[in-house]
Amino acid sequence: MDPLLCGLAANPGLPVALLDRLIALADPDIDDELARRDDLGRAQAITLAARDEAGGVLLAYEGLLTAADVDPTAQPRVALALLDERVGDPAWARLLAASPVVAHRERLAACPGLPPDVVETLAADPDVGVVVELALWGEPDVATRLARHPHAEVRRAVAANEATPPEVLAALVGGEALPPARHCLVCDREEPPFAHSPDCARPDCDLRPGASCDGSHESTALDILRAALENPATPADAAAGFADHPSMLLRWALAGRPRLPPQAYERLAVDPTPGARADLAANPAIGDTLIRALAGDSSPDVRRALAHNPRVPLDVLAELTATTRIGATVLPRIASATAAEAEELARSPHAAVRALLARRRDLPAGIRDALADDPDAKVVAAVAAHPGLSEARLHAMVDRHSVQVLTGTAANPDATPAVLERVARHRPPVRKALSEIARHPRATAPALLPCLADERFRPLAARHPALPPEVVVELLSDPAAPVAEAAAANPSLPLAVMEELTRRATDGRAS
Repeated sequence: MDPLLCGLAANPGLPVALLDRLIALADPDIDDELARRDDLGRAQAITLAARDEAGGVLLAYEGLLTAADVDPTAQPRVALALLDERVGDPAWARLLAASPVVAHRERLAACPGLPPDVVETLAADPDVGVVVELALWGEPDVATRLARHPHAEVRRAVAANEATPPEVLAALVGGEALPPARHCLVCDREEPPFAHSPDCARPDCDLRPGASCDGSHESTALDILRAALENPATPADAAAGFADHPSMLLRWALAGRPRLPPQAYERLAVDPTPGARADLAANPAIGDTLIRALAGDSSPDVRRALAHNPRVPLDVLAELTATTRIGATVLPRIASATAAEAEELARSPHAAVRALLARRRDLPAGIRDALADDPDAKVVAAVAAHPGLSEARLHAMVDRHSVQVLTGTAANPDATPAVLERVARHRPPVRKALSEIARHPRATAPALLPCLADERFRPLAARHPALPPEVVVELLSDPAAPVAEAAAANPSLPLAVMEELTRRATDGRAS
């Protein structure tokens, strides 16, 4: 792979004439980059797609190809992409349903809007993987029919399909209304009873870890139940009875569901599995009593999940900040806080609570500026990237809190070149701040040059259009291929250099 040509192929400043010359090189690595450009013409897209099927798939999904541009026999994967987008020729579906390549039939089975006769053909396919894909993505009538399929793996896919009718999902959960399955992936391959070792070393084995069958297809039966319980289309009354099931996986599958009876949520709140309690804590369907009980849970994961519940009361959220590391994110309950609540949060005596509010990026100017002037560095660091902060205020924040606020300041979309240059000059360098500068649209050459000194951010900075052209040209010879490639992709690369790189490549292929 030539990193310079790959970078040049991605360069947004590449003239049309040079783009055509790169397309003519017919290099697989370059073709992959060219196919990702957003300025390709239809003729260029057709040329690339005819040469490289993977690129053709990408171009089909980008809407640059039509059915008239594709031969389904020569490029079946591109034809499948167009069928998946509902712009392919229906006749292709009939052709591909008879393909000897199982992967093509599987991909076809996942496409929407297939002709009824093609659906019939796929439903009767001798390879169970094809039928599984049809069951997973099929319309309600197809899912209803395949719920009675003799293979348990097909039923597992039906249970996961959100288009499956609720009454069919209830039947899969209850099991009484359906004939028993006769096959599963385990007994297809091994004589029951058989349990697949989680540490199986056979390179040709594709059974799921822990899969087993004693004649009742027990591991797949459990997978069917789990898929149905995780499916939001499954009726709540059919699912609720599993809240005290012996299987931890089935109980866990219930924890995030809405509309369960209160008793089911109460049982899950004392589940021994922290993961199940954490999913329950994040569930907006639980009531105030359970929320307050879970706030005292011994697991930090449960308390952290509770903080992300959009219905958590603000007083509980304040309590959680004292015991739990929540992370640098805007919590749903903070995002939905009313103007009056935001005023109250901004006046909280707890810095951690003010910091939660400071992570919002739509605060009124008065609250935003008050938080920027906060005496606590954590609050200021949280608000530093908020749009609308003046240059003077950003400088004042750095004056007061220095390294603690540099990263947020560098990430501020309104940071001026002077602010970014000041942050870049800080010694010792703050790596996260340099990362923000290297991708900041307002960064200048003086701010970017220190970023080039850090090998982790050198490729990012090498691609920035504000770098002086002479620096970009120098970076073309960098010993690190990612840096050289990024420089070649820089739109500030002089046109004469682009022409020379293309000429050398063309001459090299000709010789």
